[in-house]
Amino acid sequence: MSHQTQPKTEDYDLIIVGSGSGNSLITDEWADRRVAIVDGGVFGGTCLNVGCIPTKMYVYPSATAQHGLELDRLGVGMERTEVSWPAIRDRVFGRIDAISRGGLEYREGLPNVDVYAEYARLVEPRVLETASGARLRGEQIVFAAGSRSVLPEIPGIELEGVHTSDTVMRLEELPRDVVILGGGFIAAEFAGIFTGLGSRVIQVNRSGRALRDHDAEIAARYVREAGRRWDLRMNTQIGRIERAGERLAVTLDAEGGEETVEADVVLVATGRRSNVDLLGAEEAGLDVVDGVLAADRHQRVLSGGEPVPGLWALGDVSSRTQLKHLANAQARTVSHNLLHPEDLESTDERYVPHAVFTTPQIAAVGLTEEEAARDAALGDYEIAIKVQDYGDVAYGWAMEDHEGFVKLIARRDTGELLGAHIIGTEASNLIQPLIQAMSFGLTAHRMARGQFWIHPALAEVVENALLGLEVPGN
Repeated sequence: MSHQTQPKTEDYDLIIVGSGSGNSLITDEWADRRVAIVDGGVFGGTCLNVGCIPTKMYVYPSATAQHGLELDRLGVGMERTEVSWPAIRDRVFGRIDAISRGGLEYREGLPNVDVYAEYARLVEPRVLETASGARLRGEQIVFAAGSRSVLPEIPGIELEGVHTSDTVMRLEELPRDVVILGGGFIAAEFAGIFTGLGSRVIQVNRSGRALRDHDAEIAARYVREAGRRWDLRMNTQIGRIERAGERLAVTLDAEGGEETVEADVVLVATGRRSNVDLLGAEEAGLDVVDGVLAADRHQRVLSGGEPVPGLWALGDVSSRTQLKHLANAQARTVSHNLLHPEDLESTDERYVPHAVFTTPQIAAVGLTEEEAARDAALGDYEIAIKVQDYGDVAYGWAMEDHEGFVKLIARRDTGELLGAHIIGTEASNLIQPLIQAMSFGLTAHRMARGQFWIHPALAEVVENALLGLEVPGN
Protein backbone atom coordinates (compact mmCIF):
# COMPACT_ATOMS: atom_id res chain seq x y z
CA MET A 1 0.00 0.00 0.00
CA SER A 2 1.14 3.60 -0.63
CA HIS A 3 1.50 6.20 2.12
CA GLN A 4 1.64 9.96 1.73
CA THR A 5 1.56 11.03 5.39
CA GLN A 6 2.06 9.27 8.72
CA PRO A 7 1.24 11.05 11.98
CA LYS A 8 3.44 8.83 14.15
CA THR A 9 6.73 6.97 13.96
CA GLU A 10 6.36 3.67 12.12
CA ASP A 11 8.65 0.80 13.07
CA TYR A 12 10.06 -1.54 10.42
CA ASP A 13 12.32 -4.56 10.44
CA LEU A 14 13.92 -3.26 7.23
CA ILE A 15 13.89 0.10 5.47
CA ILE A 16 15.36 0.33 1.98
CA VAL A 17 16.15 3.83 0.70
CA GLY A 18 16.08 3.51 -3.08
CA SER A 19 14.22 1.19 -5.45
CA GLY A 20 16.99 0.17 -7.86
CA SER A 21 19.27 -2.68 -6.83
CA GLY A 22 17.95 -2.28 -3.29
CA ASN A 23 14.56 -3.51 -4.44
CA SER A 24 16.04 -7.00 -4.91
CA LEU A 25 16.64 -7.31 -1.16
CA ILE A 26 12.99 -8.14 -0.45
CA THR A 27 13.23 -11.91 -0.76
CA ASP A 28 10.91 -14.60 0.59
CA GLU A 29 12.79 -14.51 3.91
CA TRP A 30 11.19 -11.12 4.61
CA ALA A 31 7.61 -12.25 3.98
CA ASP A 32 6.72 -12.24 7.68
CA ARG A 33 8.52 -8.98 8.54
CA ARG A 34 7.65 -5.32 8.05
CA VAL A 35 9.54 -3.67 5.19
CA ALA A 36 9.49 -0.13 3.81
CA ILE A 37 10.81 1.15 0.49
CA VAL A 38 11.47 4.88 0.35
CA ASP A 39 12.11 6.52 -3.03
CA GLY A 40 11.00 9.89 -4.33
CA GLY A 41 12.26 9.16 -7.83
CA VAL A 42 10.97 6.82 -10.52
CA PHE A 43 10.55 3.29 -9.21
CA GLY A 44 13.30 0.95 -10.38
CA GLY A 45 16.25 3.31 -10.14
CA THR A 46 18.73 4.81 -12.58
CA CYS A 47 19.67 1.76 -14.65
CA LEU A 48 16.14 0.79 -15.55
CA ASN A 49 14.69 4.24 -16.15
CA VAL A 50 17.41 6.60 -17.38
CA GLY A 51 20.63 4.59 -17.54
CA CYS A 52 22.00 1.29 -18.76
CA ILE A 53 18.88 -0.27 -20.26
CA PRO A 54 17.18 2.54 -22.21
CA THR A 55 20.51 3.88 -23.48
CA LYS A 56 21.47 0.48 -24.90
CA MET A 57 18.05 0.23 -26.51
CA TYR A 58 19.00 3.42 -28.37
CA VAL A 59 22.57 2.24 -29.00
CA TYR A 60 21.53 -0.88 -30.89
CA PRO A 61 19.56 0.74 -33.75
CA SER A 62 22.06 3.59 -33.92
CA ALA A 63 25.11 1.30 -34.08
CA THR A 64 23.34 -0.91 -36.63
CA ALA A 65 22.74 2.11 -38.86
CA GLN A 66 26.31 3.35 -38.41
CA HIS A 67 27.67 -0.09 -39.27
CA GLY A 68 25.65 -0.16 -42.46
CA LEU A 69 26.95 3.25 -43.48
CA GLU A 70 30.55 2.08 -43.09
CA LEU A 71 30.37 -1.00 -45.35
CA ASP A 72 31.72 0.69 -48.49
CA ARG A 73 35.13 -0.81 -47.80
CA LEU A 74 33.57 -4.26 -48.20
CA GLY A 75 31.97 -3.47 -51.52
CA VAL A 76 28.48 -2.93 -50.08
CA GLY A 77 26.77 0.44 -50.19
CA MET A 78 23.93 1.25 -47.78
CA GLU A 79 21.94 4.36 -47.00
CA ARG A 80 20.08 5.52 -43.92
CA THR A 81 16.81 6.49 -45.61
CA GLU A 82 14.58 7.06 -42.60
CA VAL A 83 14.86 7.38 -38.84
CA SER A 84 11.72 7.59 -36.71
CA TRP A 85 12.89 8.89 -33.35
CA PRO A 86 9.33 8.72 -31.91
CA ALA A 87 9.08 5.05 -32.90
CA ILE A 88 12.43 4.26 -31.27
CA ARG A 89 11.56 6.29 -28.17
CA ASP A 90 8.14 4.68 -27.79
CA ARG A 91 9.60 1.19 -28.23
CA VAL A 92 12.10 1.93 -25.47
CA PHE A 93 9.81 3.54 -22.93
CA GLY A 94 6.76 1.49 -23.79
CA ARG A 95 8.72 -1.34 -22.26
CA ILE A 96 10.70 0.52 -19.57
CA ASP A 97 7.76 2.46 -18.12
CA ALA A 98 5.63 -0.68 -17.94
CA ILE A 99 8.34 -2.51 -16.01
CA SER A 100 8.77 0.40 -13.60
CA ARG A 101 5.03 0.74 -13.08
CA GLY A 102 4.59 -3.01 -12.66
CA GLY A 103 7.39 -3.20 -10.12
CA LEU A 104 5.84 -0.43 -8.05
CA GLU A 105 2.38 -1.99 -8.18
CA TYR A 106 3.79 -5.36 -7.18
CA ARG A 107 5.56 -3.95 -4.13
CA GLU A 108 2.53 -1.89 -3.13
CA GLY A 109 0.42 -5.02 -3.30
CA LEU A 110 2.51 -6.96 -0.76
CA PRO A 111 0.84 -6.98 2.66
CA ASN A 112 4.12 -6.59 4.56
CA VAL A 113 5.64 -3.83 2.40
CA ASP A 114 4.94 -0.10 2.60
CA VAL A 115 6.09 2.10 -0.28
CA TYR A 116 6.84 5.76 0.45
CA ALA A 117 7.05 7.52 -2.91
CA GLU A 118 8.96 10.48 -1.52
CA TYR A 119 12.43 11.49 -0.44
CA ALA A 120 13.62 11.12 3.15
CA ARG A 121 16.46 12.28 5.38
CA LEU A 122 17.98 10.85 8.52
CA VAL A 123 17.04 12.61 11.74
CA GLU A 124 18.71 9.94 13.88
CA PRO A 125 21.04 7.09 12.81
CA ARG A 126 18.04 4.74 12.47
CA VAL A 127 15.17 7.19 11.95
CA LEU A 128 14.17 8.74 8.63
CA GLU A 129 11.79 11.62 8.08
CA THR A 130 10.06 11.75 4.71
CA ALA A 131 9.25 14.91 2.78
CA SER A 132 5.64 14.72 4.01
CA GLY A 133 6.71 14.47 7.65
CA ALA A 134 6.33 10.74 8.26
CA ARG A 135 8.89 9.25 10.64
CA LEU A 136 10.21 5.75 9.99
CA ARG A 137 12.39 3.77 12.39
CA GLY A 138 14.27 0.76 11.04
CA GLU A 139 15.82 -2.15 12.87
CA GLN A 140 17.98 -2.29 9.77
CA ILE A 141 18.33 0.34 7.04
CA VAL A 142 19.89 -0.09 3.62
CA PHE A 143 20.94 3.03 1.76
CA ALA A 144 20.68 2.40 -1.97
CA ALA A 145 19.71 5.91 -3.02
CA GLY A 146 21.80 6.06 -6.18
CA SER A 147 23.17 9.16 -7.89
CA ARG A 148 22.08 12.12 -9.99
CA SER A 149 23.42 14.07 -12.95
CA VAL A 150 25.85 16.91 -12.26
CA LEU A 151 25.14 20.33 -13.78
CA PRO A 152 28.12 22.70 -14.01
CA GLU A 153 27.67 26.43 -13.55
CA ILE A 154 27.29 27.70 -17.10
CA PRO A 155 25.24 30.79 -18.01
CA GLY A 156 22.06 29.60 -19.72
CA ILE A 157 22.21 26.04 -18.50
CA GLU A 158 18.65 26.38 -17.22
CA LEU A 159 17.25 27.10 -20.71
CA GLU A 160 14.74 24.85 -22.42
CA GLY A 161 16.63 22.53 -24.76
CA VAL A 162 19.44 21.86 -22.29
CA HIS A 163 19.25 18.25 -21.12
CA THR A 164 20.99 15.61 -19.05
CA SER A 165 20.91 11.88 -19.75
CA ASP A 166 17.84 11.76 -17.48
CA THR A 167 15.71 13.71 -19.94
CA VAL A 168 17.31 13.65 -23.41
CA MET A 169 15.96 10.22 -24.37
CA ARG A 170 12.37 11.47 -24.19
CA LEU A 171 12.72 14.20 -26.82
CA GLU A 172 9.78 14.60 -29.19
CA GLU A 173 11.89 14.51 -32.35
CA LEU A 174 15.42 13.66 -33.41
CA PRO A 175 17.45 16.87 -33.11
CA ARG A 176 19.29 18.06 -36.20
CA ASP A 177 22.24 19.49 -34.25
CA VAL A 178 23.42 18.36 -30.82
CA VAL A 179 26.20 19.77 -28.65
CA ILE A 180 27.38 17.32 -25.99
CA LEU A 181 29.48 18.51 -23.06
CA GLY A 182 31.65 15.79 -21.51
CA GLY A 183 34.44 13.35 -22.17
CA GLY A 184 33.27 10.35 -20.16
CA PHE A 185 31.24 7.29 -21.02
CA ILE A 186 27.83 8.99 -20.98
CA ALA A 187 28.98 11.65 -23.44
CA ALA A 188 30.67 9.04 -25.63
CA GLU A 189 27.58 6.84 -25.77
CA PHE A 190 25.19 9.64 -26.66
CA ALA A 191 27.59 11.04 -29.26
CA GLY A 192 27.49 7.62 -30.91
CA ILE A 193 23.70 7.34 -30.57
CA PHE A 194 22.88 10.69 -32.14
CA THR A 195 25.51 10.34 -34.86
CA GLY A 196 24.27 6.91 -35.89
CA LEU A 197 20.70 8.18 -36.10
CA GLY A 198 21.70 11.12 -38.27
CA SER A 199 22.19 14.13 -36.01
CA ARG A 200 25.18 16.40 -36.43
CA VAL A 201 27.13 16.15 -33.19
CA ILE A 202 29.75 18.35 -31.59
CA GLN A 203 31.27 16.69 -28.52
CA VAL A 204 33.03 19.18 -26.27
CA ASN A 205 35.73 17.84 -23.94
CA ARG A 206 37.20 20.28 -21.45
CA SER A 207 40.59 18.56 -21.20
CA GLY A 208 43.02 17.02 -23.64
CA ARG A 209 42.14 13.51 -22.47
CA ALA A 210 38.84 11.71 -23.05
CA LEU A 211 37.73 8.63 -21.08
CA ARG A 212 40.23 9.43 -18.35
CA ASP A 213 39.50 6.21 -16.41
CA HIS A 214 40.60 4.10 -19.37
CA ASP A 215 44.04 3.04 -20.54
CA ALA A 216 45.75 5.93 -22.36
CA GLU A 217 46.23 3.90 -25.55
CA ILE A 218 42.54 3.01 -25.64
CA ALA A 219 41.54 6.64 -24.99
CA ALA A 220 43.79 7.83 -27.81
CA ARG A 221 42.24 5.36 -30.26
CA TYR A 222 38.77 6.47 -29.16
CA VAL A 223 39.67 10.11 -29.91
CA ARG A 224 40.94 9.11 -33.34
CA GLU A 225 37.89 7.05 -34.28
CA ALA A 226 35.31 9.35 -32.68
CA GLY A 227 36.88 12.26 -34.53
CA ARG A 228 36.23 10.48 -37.81
CA ARG A 229 32.54 10.06 -37.05
CA TRP A 230 31.56 13.31 -35.36
CA ASP A 231 33.05 16.69 -34.44
CA LEU A 232 35.11 16.05 -31.31
CA ARG A 233 36.58 19.19 -29.73
CA MET A 234 39.32 18.65 -27.15
CA ASN A 235 40.50 21.33 -24.71
CA THR A 236 37.21 23.13 -25.24
CA GLN A 237 34.37 24.13 -22.96
CA ILE A 238 30.98 25.76 -23.18
CA GLY A 239 31.21 29.40 -22.16
CA ARG A 240 27.51 30.22 -22.27
CA ILE A 241 24.20 29.13 -23.79
CA GLU A 242 21.68 31.60 -25.18
CA ARG A 243 18.41 31.46 -27.09
CA ALA A 244 18.60 31.86 -30.87
CA GLY A 245 14.98 31.84 -31.96
CA GLU A 246 13.77 28.29 -31.59
CA ARG A 247 17.33 27.02 -31.25
CA LEU A 248 20.25 27.50 -28.88
CA ALA A 249 23.40 29.52 -29.47
CA VAL A 250 26.29 27.77 -27.75
CA THR A 251 29.55 29.62 -27.22
CA LEU A 252 32.57 27.31 -27.27
CA ASP A 253 35.75 28.48 -25.58
CA ALA A 254 39.00 26.95 -26.81
CA GLU A 255 42.65 27.93 -26.98
CA GLY A 256 42.06 29.45 -30.41
CA GLY A 257 39.30 31.72 -29.10
CA GLU A 258 35.52 31.75 -29.01
CA GLU A 259 33.14 30.20 -31.51
CA THR A 260 29.35 30.22 -31.44
CA VAL A 261 27.45 27.27 -32.88
CA GLU A 262 23.71 26.66 -33.06
CA ALA A 263 22.06 23.53 -31.76
CA ASP A 264 18.60 22.14 -31.15
CA VAL A 265 19.76 20.33 -28.03
CA VAL A 266 22.63 20.69 -25.56
CA LEU A 267 23.34 17.52 -23.60
CA VAL A 268 25.30 18.03 -20.38
CA ALA A 269 27.08 14.74 -19.63
CA THR A 270 29.71 15.74 -17.09
CA GLY A 271 29.14 12.90 -14.65
CA ARG A 272 26.90 11.83 -11.80
CA ARG A 273 27.05 12.57 -8.07
CA SER A 274 26.15 10.31 -5.15
CA ASN A 275 22.84 11.22 -3.51
CA VAL A 276 24.43 10.88 -0.09
CA ASP A 277 24.12 14.65 0.47
CA LEU A 278 20.33 14.36 0.22
CA LEU A 279 20.14 11.81 3.04
CA GLY A 280 21.43 13.91 5.95
CA ALA A 281 24.12 11.29 6.51
CA GLU A 282 26.86 13.58 7.80
CA GLU A 283 24.44 15.36 10.12
CA ALA A 284 23.53 11.96 11.55
CA GLY A 285 27.20 11.22 12.24
CA LEU A 286 27.86 8.86 9.34
CA ASP A 287 31.11 8.98 7.40
CA VAL A 288 31.15 10.55 3.95
CA VAL A 289 34.46 10.08 2.13
CA ASP A 290 35.25 11.52 -1.31
CA GLY A 291 31.61 12.36 -1.84
CA VAL A 292 30.13 8.93 -1.11
CA LEU A 293 28.70 7.23 1.96
CA ALA A 294 31.52 5.21 3.51
CA ALA A 295 31.00 1.45 3.79
CA ASP A 296 33.32 -1.45 4.56
CA ARG A 297 33.81 -4.60 2.46
CA HIS A 298 30.75 -6.15 4.13
CA GLN A 299 28.70 -3.08 2.98
CA ARG A 300 28.28 -1.87 6.58
CA VAL A 301 27.96 1.91 6.89
CA LEU A 302 30.76 3.54 8.89
CA SER A 303 30.80 6.21 11.57
CA GLY A 304 34.17 7.33 12.83
CA GLY A 305 35.65 4.52 10.77
CA GLU A 306 33.66 1.87 12.60
CA PRO A 307 30.64 -0.08 11.31
CA VAL A 308 27.24 1.02 12.58
CA PRO A 309 25.09 -1.99 13.54
CA GLY A 310 22.06 -2.31 11.29
CA LEU A 311 23.11 0.24 8.66
CA TRP A 312 24.15 -0.90 5.18
CA ALA A 313 24.88 0.73 1.84
CA LEU A 314 25.19 -0.33 -1.78
CA GLY A 315 25.41 1.11 -5.27
CA ASP A 316 26.18 4.64 -6.43
CA VAL A 317 25.36 6.27 -3.10
CA SER A 318 28.37 4.55 -1.53
CA SER A 319 30.61 3.72 -4.49
CA ARG A 320 32.74 5.89 -6.75
CA THR A 321 32.45 3.11 -9.36
CA GLN A 322 28.94 3.74 -10.65
CA LEU A 323 28.05 0.46 -12.33
CA LYS A 324 24.87 -1.61 -12.13
CA HIS A 325 26.69 -4.95 -12.03
CA LEU A 326 28.71 -3.73 -9.06
CA ALA A 327 25.55 -2.52 -7.30
CA ASN A 328 23.95 -5.91 -7.92
CA ALA A 329 26.96 -7.71 -6.45
CA GLN A 330 26.86 -5.45 -3.41
CA ALA A 331 23.12 -6.11 -3.09
CA ARG A 332 23.81 -9.86 -2.97
CA THR A 333 26.30 -9.24 -0.17
CA VAL A 334 23.83 -7.09 1.76
CA SER A 335 21.01 -9.59 1.20
CA HIS A 336 23.06 -12.33 2.87
CA ASN A 337 24.42 -10.16 5.66
CA LEU A 338 21.02 -8.76 6.66
CA LEU A 339 19.90 -12.28 7.50
CA HIS A 340 23.22 -13.79 8.65
CA PRO A 341 25.02 -11.20 10.82
CA GLU A 342 27.08 -13.99 12.38
CA ASP A 343 28.47 -15.05 8.97
CA LEU A 344 29.24 -11.88 7.04
CA GLU A 345 30.13 -12.02 3.36
CA SER A 346 32.10 -9.37 1.48
CA THR A 347 31.95 -8.01 -2.06
CA ASP A 348 34.93 -8.97 -4.22
CA GLU A 349 35.68 -5.79 -6.15
CA ARG A 350 39.08 -6.76 -7.53
CA TYR A 351 37.95 -7.32 -11.11
CA VAL A 352 34.98 -5.06 -11.77
CA PRO A 353 34.72 -4.62 -15.57
CA HIS A 354 33.22 -1.70 -17.40
CA ALA A 355 32.18 -1.00 -20.96
CA VAL A 356 31.38 2.03 -23.09
CA PHE A 357 28.71 1.36 -25.70
CA THR A 358 29.86 3.97 -28.17
CA THR A 359 31.21 3.51 -31.70
CA PRO A 360 33.56 1.68 -31.50
CA GLN A 361 32.74 -0.21 -28.30
CA ILE A 362 35.21 -0.14 -25.42
CA ALA A 363 35.60 -2.56 -22.51
CA ALA A 364 38.13 -2.91 -19.71
CA VAL A 365 38.92 -4.80 -16.53
CA GLY A 366 41.80 -4.51 -14.10
CA LEU A 367 44.78 -2.17 -14.27
CA THR A 368 45.76 0.28 -16.98
CA GLU A 369 49.35 0.19 -18.22
CA GLU A 370 50.20 3.22 -16.09
CA GLU A 371 48.70 1.65 -12.96
CA ALA A 372 50.37 -1.72 -13.61
CA ALA A 373 53.76 -0.07 -14.16
CA ARG A 374 53.41 1.81 -10.88
CA ASP A 375 52.52 -1.36 -8.95
CA ALA A 376 55.35 -3.28 -10.64
CA ALA A 377 57.87 -0.67 -9.54
CA LEU A 378 56.64 -0.96 -5.96
CA GLY A 379 56.54 -4.77 -6.09
CA ASP A 380 59.90 -5.24 -7.82
CA TYR A 381 58.63 -7.25 -10.80
CA GLU A 382 58.21 -6.58 -14.51
CA ILE A 383 55.09 -6.44 -16.63
CA ALA A 384 54.48 -7.81 -20.11
CA ILE A 385 52.22 -6.00 -22.56
CA LYS A 386 50.68 -7.22 -25.81
CA VAL A 387 48.58 -5.22 -28.25
CA GLN A 388 46.77 -7.39 -30.79
CA ASP A 389 44.93 -5.75 -33.68
CA TYR A 390 41.57 -7.08 -34.81
CA GLY A 391 42.93 -6.85 -38.35
CA ASP A 392 45.60 -9.47 -37.61
CA VAL A 393 43.12 -12.36 -37.31
CA ALA A 394 40.96 -13.96 -39.99
CA TYR A 395 37.65 -12.47 -38.89
CA GLY A 396 39.31 -9.09 -38.72
CA TRP A 397 40.30 -9.58 -42.37
CA ALA A 398 36.66 -10.32 -43.18
CA MET A 399 35.65 -7.10 -41.41
CA GLU A 400 38.47 -5.10 -43.02
CA ASP A 401 38.99 -3.74 -39.54
CA HIS A 402 41.55 -1.00 -38.95
CA GLU A 403 40.41 0.37 -35.60
CA GLY A 404 39.98 -2.43 -33.05
CA PHE A 405 42.62 -3.95 -30.79
CA VAL A 406 43.07 -5.96 -27.61
CA LYS A 407 45.62 -4.82 -25.04
CA LEU A 408 46.69 -7.20 -22.27
CA ILE A 409 48.92 -6.56 -19.29
CA ALA A 410 50.43 -9.39 -17.22
CA ARG A 411 53.18 -10.13 -14.72
CA ARG A 412 56.16 -11.26 -16.74
CA ASP A 413 57.34 -13.71 -14.06
CA THR A 414 54.04 -15.52 -13.40
CA GLY A 415 51.74 -14.85 -16.33
CA GLU A 416 49.05 -13.44 -14.03
CA LEU A 417 46.75 -11.15 -15.97
CA LEU A 418 46.64 -7.66 -14.47
CA GLY A 419 44.54 -5.78 -16.98
CA ALA A 420 42.60 -6.21 -20.21
CA HIS A 421 41.46 -3.43 -22.52
CA ILE A 422 39.56 -3.76 -25.79
CA ILE A 423 38.30 -1.24 -28.31
CA GLY A 424 36.33 -2.41 -31.32
CA THR A 425 33.36 -4.50 -32.43
CA GLU A 426 31.69 -6.41 -29.56
CA ALA A 427 34.38 -5.40 -27.06
CA SER A 428 31.90 -5.84 -24.20
CA ASN A 429 31.47 -9.51 -25.13
CA LEU A 430 35.07 -10.27 -26.11
CA ILE A 431 36.36 -9.20 -22.71
CA GLN A 432 34.28 -11.72 -20.76
CA PRO A 433 36.76 -14.66 -20.98
CA LEU A 434 39.48 -12.31 -19.72
CA ILE A 435 37.32 -11.30 -16.74
CA GLN A 436 36.84 -15.00 -16.08
CA ALA A 437 40.58 -15.68 -16.29
CA MET A 438 41.39 -12.93 -13.82
CA SER A 439 38.57 -13.84 -11.42
CA PHE A 440 39.52 -17.52 -11.29
CA GLY A 441 43.30 -17.09 -11.33
CA LEU A 442 44.05 -18.53 -14.79
CA THR A 443 47.41 -17.53 -16.18
CA ALA A 444 47.67 -16.11 -19.68
CA HIS A 445 49.16 -19.31 -21.14
CA ARG A 446 46.66 -21.60 -19.43
CA MET A 447 43.79 -19.42 -20.60
CA ALA A 448 45.10 -19.51 -24.17
CA ARG A 449 46.00 -23.20 -24.42
CA GLY A 450 43.67 -24.78 -21.87
CA GLN A 451 40.66 -24.60 -24.19
CA PHE A 452 39.66 -24.51 -27.84
CA TRP A 453 39.04 -21.22 -29.61
CA ILE A 454 36.65 -21.36 -32.55
CA HIS A 455 38.34 -20.60 -35.85
CA PRO A 456 37.91 -18.12 -37.46
CA ALA A 457 35.76 -16.35 -34.85
CA LEU A 458 36.66 -12.85 -33.74
CA ALA A 459 37.54 -14.25 -30.29
CA GLU A 460 40.82 -15.43 -31.82
CA VAL A 461 42.07 -11.88 -31.33
CA VAL A 462 41.90 -12.56 -27.57
CA GLU A 463 43.65 -15.92 -27.96
CA ASN A 464 46.46 -14.37 -30.01
CA ALA A 465 46.87 -11.53 -27.53
CA LEU A 466 47.24 -14.04 -24.69
CA LEU A 467 49.82 -16.04 -26.68
CA GLY A 468 51.69 -12.87 -27.59
CA LEU A 469 52.49 -12.00 -23.98
CA GLU A 470 56.10 -12.73 -22.94
CA VAL A 471 55.18 -14.90 -19.97
CA PRO A 472 55.96 -18.46 -18.81
CA GLY A 473 54.63 -21.11 -21.19
CA ASN A 474 54.42 -18.88 -24.25
